[in-house]
Amino acid sequence: MTTWRKLLEEEFEIQNELWKNIAMMAPADGKWLDYYFDNDSNVSEGVPFTVWTKNRVYFPLSFEGSEFVGSVSRIPNGIATVHLSY
Repeated sequence: MTTWRKLLEEEFEIQNELWKNIAMMAPADGKWLDYYFDNDSNVSEGVPFTVWTKNRVYFPLSFEGSEFVGSVSRIPNGIATVHLSY
């Protein structure tokens, strides 16, 4: 069991992001951040979301029944996005 908050924090650490850098998120109320779900249940259980920071856009990913957080650059920077796979 996990939450999107925990999974976002893991991706934020990789990307050198902070919660205070969030410009907008959908759903806007943020309650979804703390809902527990089984991220390895072979079914997508996590709430759909998008989080925008100054530099990146974060979103849910799933692969073979596991759920993760992915992100891409928000600003055109000439850096190609690698295949997102886990």
